[in-house]
Amino acid sequence: MAEALQYHRLVVKIGSAILVDSNTGQLRAKWLGALSKDIATLRASGTQITLVSSGAIALGRQRLSLSGSLSLAQKQACAAAGQSLLTQAYERALGSQGIIAAQALLTLTDTEDRRHWLNARSTLETLLELGAVPIINENDTVATDEIRYGDNDRLAARTAQMLSADGLILLSDIDGLYTADPRENNSAAHIPYVETLTDDIMAMGSGANSEAAIGSGGMATKLAAAQIATGAGCDMIICDGRQIGALSALNHGAKHTHFKASDNPKKARAQWIAGMLKPMGKLYIDDGACKALRSGKSLLAAGVTHMSGAFNKGDAVCIMNADETEIARGLVAYGADDAAKIIGVNSADITQLLGYDNGAALIHRDNLVML
Repeated sequence: MAEALQYHRLVVKIGSAILVDSNTGQLRAKWLGALSKDIATLRASGTQITLVSSGAIALGRQRLSLSGSLSLAQKQACAAAGQSLLTQAYERALGSQGIIAAQALLTLTDTEDRRHWLNARSTLETLLELGAVPIINENDTVATDEIRYGDNDRLAARTAQMLSADGLILLSDIDGLYTADPRENNSAAHIPYVETLTDDIMAMGSGANSEAAIGSGGMATKLAAAQIATGAGCDMIICDGRQIGALSALNHGAKHTHFKASDNPKKARAQWIAGMLKPMGKLYIDDGACKALRSGKSLLAAGVTHMSGAFNKGDAVCIMNADETEIARGLVAYGADDAAKIIGVNSADITQLLGYDNGAALIHRDNLVML
C-alpha cells in the first residue's frame, strides 16, 4: 500500500468540492486547518510539499453573488475576486504551523513551453529549497480558452512532472476509481491498485464523474492526469479528501486507488530529454568539462569552446566532446545569442556581460543527461 510519508517530493491537488462548502459557498476553515497540520507532519518527516488548489472561482462566485452557468469572462471575474480570499486562507492556515505559503499562478503554456517550463521549475524549486509551500492554481484571470487546462487535475500532474515529484495525491469527493459510477450503479467495484493504464481502465473515466457540483474535474480528467504523472515516474493516488485530516487518514490506510509509476522520476525525465526533444544546436566542450559532467556536475560556460545552432532558452542541445562525439544532451539556460557572449568565461562574469544572470550553469545537471 502506498503511503504519503514514503514520498520525497509530493504534490497534493485539492478540489473545489472539498475545499468550499457547496451549500454556503464558504471555505471550510476547519478542514484547511487540519490539512495544514498534516502538511506540517509530512514536512517534519522530510517530505517536500506543493499544493495545487482549486477554489478561487467557487469563492469568487459567492463573493460576487453569481449563480448558474458562467461564461469564461464571468469565471475569470470570479477567479479575480476569489483568489485573494484563497491566498489569505492558506496564509492563515499554514502560518499557524510556522509554514510560509507562496502563491504561483500557472497556465497551460507555462507547463508545455520549455522556456516557461524552465522558469516555473526554477522558481518552484527555489521555493521548496527555502522551505516554503507553493500554492499553485491556474491563472484563470488572464488565460484564454486556448491556453487553459480547465481543470486542476491535469495541472497537478504537469506540476508533478515539472518538479520530478515521486508522489501525486488528488484529494477529491470520491475514494478512488470504480468500474462504474458508484452513485448510479450499486454493483460498481472499487479498484485499489492500477499497475498499467490500459484502454479498459481509461474507459472507466467516461461514467464515473466526480466534483460535478462546483468543480470542473471528473474521473476522466483524473485518468488523464494519471497518464501524465505515471509516465513521468510519479505515483498517483485518488482518495476521498472530504474528511477532517484526510492526509493522515490516507497514511493510515484510508480507501484509495494507487496508480503505479512506470519509472522513477529521474529516469523518466532523462528519457524525455534524451529521446523526446529535437536538438536545436550543439555545444562543444573541453576535457575538463567532460570530466565534470561525468562526475554529475552542471555544464558551466567556462568549459564550452564553441557552439553552433539557433537555439532559444529551454531548447534541447547536443553536448559534444573534443572529438565531436555527442556525450550528453540537455536543456540550455541561455539562448544562442547570449550563450555566444559567455562561452569560455567565468560564471562570475555573466551578469557583467549580459546585464542579467540566469544561473551559473549553461545547462544545469537536473536538465542534462549523459548518453
